[in-house]
Amino acid sequence: MQIRNIAIIAHVDHGKTTLVDKMLRQAGAFRDNQVVQERVMDSNPLERERGITILAKNTAVRWNEVKINIVDTPGHADFGGEVERILRMVDGVLLVVDAFDGPMPQTRFVLRKALTLGRTPIVVINKIDRPGADPMRVHDEVLDLFIELEADEAQLEAPVVYASAREGVATMDLEVAPTDLSPLFDAIVRHVPAPPSDAEGPFQMLISTIDFSPYLGRLGIGRIERGAVTVGDAVALLPMDTTQKSEQSRVTKLYVYDGLDRVEVVRASAGEIVSLAGLEGVEIGLTVTDLETQERLEGIAVEEPTISVDFRVNDSPFAGKEGKYVTSRQLRDRLYKELERNVALRVEDTESTDTWSVSGRGELHLSILMETMRREGFEFAVSRPRVITREGVNGERLEPYEELMIDVPEEHLGAVIEKLGPRKAEMLEMKNPGQGMVRLMYRIPARGLFGYRSEFLTDTRGTGIMHHRFLEYGAWAGPLAGRARGALVSMEGGTVVAFALAQLQERATLFVQPGSPVYEGMMVGENSRPGDMDVNPTKEKKLTNMRTTSSDENIKLEPPRELTLEGALEYIEDDELIEVTPQSIRLRKRSLSANDRKKMAREVKREREAAAR
Repeated sequence: MQIRNIAIIAHVDHGKTTLVDKMLRQAGAFRDNQVVQERVMDSNPLERERGITILAKNTAVRWNEVKINIVDTPGHADFGGEVERILRMVDGVLLVVDAFDGPMPQTRFVLRKALTLGRTPIVVINKIDRPGADPMRVHDEVLDLFIELEADEAQLEAPVVYASAREGVATMDLEVAPTDLSPLFDAIVRHVPAPPSDAEGPFQMLISTIDFSPYLGRLGIGRIERGAVTVGDAVALLPMDTTQKSEQSRVTKLYVYDGLDRVEVVRASAGEIVSLAGLEGVEIGLTVTDLETQERLEGIAVEEPTISVDFRVNDSPFAGKEGKYVTSRQLRDRLYKELERNVALRVEDTESTDTWSVSGRGELHLSILMETMRREGFEFAVSRPRVITREGVNGERLEPYEELMIDVPEEHLGAVIEKLGPRKAEMLEMKNPGQGMVRLMYRIPARGLFGYRSEFLTDTRGTGIMHHRFLEYGAWAGPLAGRARGALVSMEGGTVVAFALAQLQERATLFVQPGSPVYEGMMVGENSRPGDMDVNPTKEKKLTNMRTTSSDENIKLEPPRELTLEGALEYIEDDELIEVTPQSIRLRKRSLSANDRKKMAREVKREREAAAR
């Protein structure tokens, strides 16, 4: 049986997972009467809620006696670690591009990886039925991108398929009315090379990803590069460090993919993507080989993280009230367990026994970890993100820079450009793709993006779109302005009262509502002016025996600002923390006592004055 292994890569929301749905359906992976939910590959609850793919997943379809193994990959650069390792399993990639938006930053990021590894691309220009779609313009932009990324001649000749994933149709020629996805399947079979087929040689395979089964333990997933493997075979696990000895294991179960199911088989040979059970201590990047011929495959290179946060044990007055796992040992074990799957993450112990430094690709990468942990019952506190700096050749300080792409309506253009100036953003390009939108391209320090998304949404009335990806390390940009407004900090513990909030809402945006529990040092709102203000949100109305017509009128309050993890990470300053529990997200000061904060402020002021002298 012939095999083709492909990965589907695309920018966020360009229709990649919808396309996989239709491919599965038209290839007969589902029964005619089978009820299947939309975006069936997004099986993780967080993926379904947010409408994004976070984890790479495997599936397989059969088309005219050819088995096509498909890997659905994340489109967000924060999850690039997932993509980098997946590309080692496949021989070709489907590059899905929106027929209106064209190539976006994440498309460029993932495509560069695929072309560098020599993978054969097939371009799918999707959403040709979208209003304002211009497939020919996008085709030219994709070719420009291929040239810019130094694609070789064979890659430049990549076939182009025009498709509507939602309708489940594709065509190679816009003059020909599409009827189904047959042209796409035929292009995959014709253009993607068959995988290595040396089934007679000694067994060799690279572990590209890890899955977990409550019954079988950890499963190593990858493509067999050479030879064959049978259930019961003794194999060697070669660590990435060449100085360490190999470990011997035995294959207890062997699975291949068929549709959405994992099918148990007895034997599999070169070219097939398989899951192996029974390998003790299996890790991503390890080589599994025959015991006699222990030849190591090149490991998986994953780009380094660019930002980090501190995870610490929750020490607020509400600690332990809402979470199931609250101790330092439980928190540390969970963070280090995450490293087994999340190759782009780094976890380090600090001098403090209850604090760990966790580094990742971006705020979304770290906030998905936090959201997953709180849903599992963990309770912890998180610091403000900080960029990871490096030392240059001449000892100079370097920091990460991002490529920022913004689509904004013309009437809001001035406000966006004005706000990006103080954040040390450098404009690289401005163009007008039409329909009243302007596209801006910037080079900006990663620090400059902290807290900008909420400002951007406000300035563009929610009509702007922004995407960014890691670009390079560059010279330290110097100090950047922090949050312009201060916080309202509770000076008392207790329950929030509507009477107190009514007095505060005229001068602030509130984070709490009547009935919410608060403690001293918790942030209950944003001040309308610079500087923090201590307030008492638990203050009740004085009761008297005198009544007037106005005394019992209803208090009308605006709804509080809803706090999300991403919003909170962008919002807080260095002296503040986010308290994360399964039920709540709260903002607080590091030092809860108002007197302690005043002492620290005086000390900082003295130090600055001494330095100025």
